[in-house]
Amino acid sequence: MLKDKTILITGAASGLGRSWAEKFSQEGAKVFAMDINQKGLDELEGDSIEQYQGDVSDASEVKSFVENAHKSTGTLDVMFNNAGMGFGHRVDSFPDGEFEYHVSVHLFGTIYGMRYALPLMQNQGYGRIINTISRNAEADQEGTSAYSAAKAAIWSASRVAAKENSDKDILINMIIPGPTNTGIWGKDMPNLQNPDATYPTAKMLATLEKGGPSGKVYWDQKEYPMFNVQNEISKKNRP
Repeated sequence: MLKDKTILITGAASGLGRSWAEKFSQEGAKVFAMDINQKGLDELEGDSIEQYQGDVSDASEVKSFVENAHKSTGTLDVMFNNAGMGFGHRVDSFPDGEFEYHVSVHLFGTIYGMRYALPLMQNQGYGRIINTISRNAEADQEGTSAYSAAKAAIWSASRVAAKENSDKDILINMIIPGPTNTGIWGKDMPNLQNPDATYPTAKMLATLEKGGPSGKVYWDQKEYPMFNVQNEISKKNRP
């Protein structure tokens, strides 16, 4: 099912992206891993992982990443737009330019990934795109304004892109990892789940059959009704 598939992952040097890159590689996929952190990329374990150091907030670097991967294998089966960073500051205390950079990494990085992957997928008549979002998008946790705003915008843009490609075998969905021990917290959180726990959902979305769901949000392999008034958001452990 995954053997020889071309899978691109941004934010692949640590956390969720690292777990997915290594596990997809173990299952025989050809993985292309992008991150700004070269040291983390060097630590990836897998025989079929190719590294690309770059900043997803730079459209030209995302374009180069996508095009080089496609040129290498001749196909682009799955794109994970996953790059991210920590929560940030209160609205009134962001250093100049930092709110904008947060949004650029999360939102624009995702938009660039879709922008450059979709034409290639349209030409080949197939593709799966998975964008990482968070329940913070529907919450009001202090200090997360840039992060939460960007994730909410990704939800909206992903749904639109899914509808724009509904006449093709291109499925665009979103994944909520849930509370996971990643670098986004700025410290080790051993009480939270290991990133590997999110792989079954990532794999499910990467291998959806033709006619499968698109424009949906998934958490723990189940559809999650984003922005439903019935949702209960805990005061802690919200990503």
